[in-house]
Amino acid sequence: MPEVQVRKGEPIDRALKRLKTKLEMEGIFEEVRRLRSHETPKERTKRKAKAAAKRGKIRFRFTLPKAAEGGSDAAPAA
Repeated sequence: MPEVQVRKGEPIDRALKRLKTKLEMEGIFEEVRRLRSHETPKERTKRKAKAAAKRGKIRFRFTLPKAAEGGSDAAPAA
């Protein structure tokens, strides 16, 4: 469970915002929303596709595409 220490002289609003940000980053809000109500099979499919797309985008960002590594795949001109 994420914790936030309230710093000396810090407004409670700011500490709550930091807590909310931590909960959002860990996906706790999304899980609570999902568990709060019934999810139809179509909604489940859409949620999983969205998560897979997000994972793929992150994976693509941190790996170089094959075309960018070796330059051009065309044969050298004679």
